[in-house]
Amino acid sequence: MIRNLCTVFAQVAQRQPDHTALVRILKGQTYPLTYGEYLQRVIHLSAGLEATGVSSGDRVLLLSENRPEWAIADYALLSLGAIVVPVYPSLPANQIEYLARDSGARVIIVSDEKQYRKAVEVSRAIPQLETIVCMDPPAGLASNAITFAGIERRGAEDTDAARRFHGRIAKIPPEHIATFIYTSGTTGEPKGAMLTHHNLQSNVDACLEIIDAGPDDVFLSFLPLSHVFERMAGHFTAVACGATVYYCETLFTIARDMQIARPTVMLAVPRLFESIRDRILENVTKQPPLRRRIFHWAFRNASKAAQAVRGERGWTPWLRFKHRLADRLVLHKIRDFTGGRLRFFISGGAALGRHNAEFFHAFGILILEGYGLTETSPVVSVNRPTDYRFGTVGKPIPGVQVRIADDGEILVRGPNVMLGYYNKPAETAEVIDSDGWFHTGDLGSRDADGFLSITGRKKDIIVLANGKNVAPVPIEEQLKTSPYIAEAVLFGDEQDVITALIVPQFERLREWAKMQGLLVQSDAELVALPEVKQLIKQEIDRLTSHLAEFEKVRRFTLLDHPFSIETGELTPTLKVRRHFIKQRYAKELEAMRR
Repeated sequence: MIRNLCTVFAQVAQRQPDHTALVRILKGQTYPLTYGEYLQRVIHLSAGLEATGVSSGDRVLLLSENRPEWAIADYALLSLGAIVVPVYPSLPANQIEYLARDSGARVIIVSDEKQYRKAVEVSRAIPQLETIVCMDPPAGLASNAITFAGIERRGAEDTDAARRFHGRIAKIPPEHIATFIYTSGTTGEPKGAMLTHHNLQSNVDACLEIIDAGPDDVFLSFLPLSHVFERMAGHFTAVACGATVYYCETLFTIARDMQIARPTVMLAVPRLFESIRDRILENVTKQPPLRRRIFHWAFRNASKAAQAVRGERGWTPWLRFKHRLADRLVLHKIRDFTGGRLRFFISGGAALGRHNAEFFHAFGILILEGYGLTETSPVVSVNRPTDYRFGTVGKPIPGVQVRIADDGEILVRGPNVMLGYYNKPAETAEVIDSDGWFHTGDLGSRDADGFLSITGRKKDIIVLANGKNVAPVPIEEQLKTSPYIAEAVLFGDEQDVITALIVPQFERLREWAKMQGLLVQSDAELVALPEVKQLIKQEIDRLTSHLAEFEKVRRFTLLDHPFSIETGELTPTLKVRRHFIKQRYAKELEAMRR
C-alpha cells in the first residue's frame, strides 16, 4: 500500500475513531474533536473543495491561526493532490500577494474577517486568485468568496465522498509535492521550498523512532502551523502517533492554556523559555526576603542535583535529601506552571543557549534542543529524552547524513531534503550539489560522540578590517544571558572593532533605575542615562571577558524600543532579520564607526 501523509492519517483515524484528536480552546472553554469526526470532516471538506474545482497540482494558500479547521483543510487539500501554501497570519497583504503570485495560487482559505480583508485585497490585485474560503465569514461576502461550513455541507451531501477519498489517497505517490513552504526571508525575497509527502513523512517516522510518543500524549500547539517545525512535529507527527492536540487561543493565553491542556509534549522557540525564565526571576525579586532566600537555596541545590542527573557530578545522600526538600518547597511549583505532567519541551527555530536548558532542568523540566531548516522538512538533528547534551542540537536523526565541510559549513543529505525552490533553478543549484548534499549556510561542528553544535551562519561571519573573522551568534547569545539585555546584534564588517545594537530588558532596567533613584518619563530617557549606559557596558565586559580582544564589543548603541514582527526586525518565527536591521539602523551603525 502507498504510504503518504494522508494514508497515515486515515489509518490512525480508523484505528482509534473515538480518541480525542483536536481540542480548540476558545474563551477558556474546550471544544474537542475525535479522530473519527476529524476524518469525516476532512472527507466532507475534500469533496466540497473538489466540487468547487480544486484538483491535483493546484496551489492553495492557507491563511489562518492555529485551530482545528487549519488541520482539516490541510489534510483535505493534500488528499486532493493539491499543493498547500501555508501563510503566516501576521503577514500584511502585500507580502501575501507576493506568495500568491509566486506560487500561482488559485484559492485562498482564511480564518476570520481580518484575514478575509487581506485576501480580498490580494484577489483584486491578482485575478488568478479566483476563490476565497472563509472559516468565520463576515457579513456580506464578496462574489468570489464562500464559507468553509458551506463547502463542508456540500461535501456531506455527496454520498460517494468517502469512497472517492480513500481511493484518491491510495494513489498519491510519496514523491508528489505536498507543499510549498516559503523561507522567512531574513535575506532577500522568500523562496518556496518544495516538500513532498515522502520528505515530510520520512521526518515524522525518523522522529518517532527516537522520541517516544503515542495516544496518551497531549500536545499544546502555539507556534504557527504555517511554520514547518510546528506543522511537521505538532501536526503530522502528533497524528501519526495518535496523540491529542490542543490549540492555544492566543500567544497571550499560553500560561492559562497550559493549565487547561496539561500537555505532555510541547514545541517551543527559545523566546518562550527566555520569557518564562525572566518572569520567574522577576517574581522572585518581588518576594519577601525569606522567600527569596528559600528560592535561591532551592535553586542552587536543584542545579547540583540536575548536574548529577546529567552525570556531571556524583549523587550523595545529603544532596538527595536537599533536592527532595527543594522540590517540596519550590521546584514543583514551577513544573505545575506547565500543567504538571510535561515530559519534555522540544526547542527549535533559533539557538536555545545552554544556560536556559540548565535553568529549566534544575526544576525538572527537560528541553530537547534540535536543529533543522525549512528545506530539510525540517529536522536534521535533535537531542533525545535519554541521550542529550545541553549546548548542542543533538545527533542526526535516523536516515539523515550530516557532514562538516572544510570551511565549517553543515551539509545535509537524506530523504528529508527538499526537491528544490519553486521556479528558482539557479537558487536550487546553489544549495543542492550534484551529490545531493544540501548546503545549509550554517556553521557547526560535531564532537566525538556525534553531537552537533551550531556556531553561526556562514553569511553572518563578520570580517574586520584587519582580516579577523568573528562569529556573532555565540557572542550575541552570551550577551542575552544578562538580565538587562533582551537582544544584541553585532556588526563590524570592514571596521576596526565590533559594535552592537542592544535592546534592553526594559522592565528589569526600569526596576534597576528606580532602585538607583533615577526617575524617567520614557524608555528613550531611560536608555539615554549615563548610569544605564555604564550598567550595560559592565554587563558586556563581564560576559565577554573570555573572548579574544578582537571579538569583544567595543562600542554599542541602546535602542529605546523592542524588535517586533510588525516593524520588520523579526521574522514571523521571531528570528532577527540582521540585514534589515543593518539598513534600518544605518545611522546608528555609521555613528559607531567614527
